[in-house]
Amino acid sequence: MVEPAKSSPLSELCSALPSLPMRLQEVGRFVAANDYDATTRSMRDLAAEAGADPAAFTRLAKALGYSGWDQLRAALTEARRPSQTAPFSIRARGRRQGPHADVALVTDKLDAEAAGLARISAASIAHAARALHGAKRIWIAGFRSCRSVAELLNYELRLFRPDEVQLVGGSGPEDLDLGAFRSGDAVVVVGFAPYSRASVHSAHAAHRARATLIAIADAAAAPMAEGADHVLLYEAAASPGFFPSLTGAMAIAQSLAAVTFSLGGATSKKRLQDTEARLAATSQYVSEKG
Repeated sequence: MVEPAKSSPLSELCSALPSLPMRLQEVGRFVAANDYDATTRSMRDLAAEAGADPAAFTRLAKALGYSGWDQLRAALTEARRPSQTAPFSIRARGRRQGPHADVALVTDKLDAEAAGLARISAASIAHAARALHGAKRIWIAGFRSCRSVAELLNYELRLFRPDEVQLVGGSGPEDLDLGAFRSGDAVVVVGFAPYSRASVHSAHAAHRARATLIAIADAAAAPMAEGADHVLLYEAAASPGFFPSLTGAMAIAQSLAAVTFSLGGATSKKRLQDTEARLAATSQYVSEKG
């Protein structure tokens, strides 16, 4: 006999709403409408936005059968994770059909990307950039699809810190770089579910070296974000399409580079000018005149 599929915590919440006290109904509707924020923001932040007492979130969780808000949030986070055996193909199901389905998909995706960017914390990025500015050396780890984000951040930072930034695994096996992390370094690790083993290993190596760990992740509960000094969250799963979105991660990477450059003041500007002069001298760009 096949067991029925377990309902999601979000479905359980919506089903329970009519039987809850009025105030808990309001909090429950807020969580249902903001399930991504519920998995990434603190209970105090959520309560402030919802205009509710933080304790109401704990009471809501207990009314649904959880021991507390942390357990409900963990269940919501787990429910958002894609299947480990088919993380991408499972997202391709259920798209609407029709003569304008392709245009509708693009519109939906652009809308979702814009909404995801609006949720990124500017203050968190600024704090993390200060850690990059003060680091003796910066290591950037991104693997598989996240390699593009890591390479972008590596390129932009090296324009004005050419001798202090390195891509993990950029010049050989990544395990050689993991052993080179030191206290005073900063390690940036990029990832989203399903998480690569290499990203988790990089985070663990940063902890062992007592380096500052900056995680660019899709969830606070991401394994490579555990114990991080700075967690920079972006929306990966809500965007339609077969593949999770990296738009937010790219925006965070570019913002980190921009703020780190600004913090460097005249020194960063001089280094950037030197880099540009070297690129011009070696004719790296097509001349607009020719």
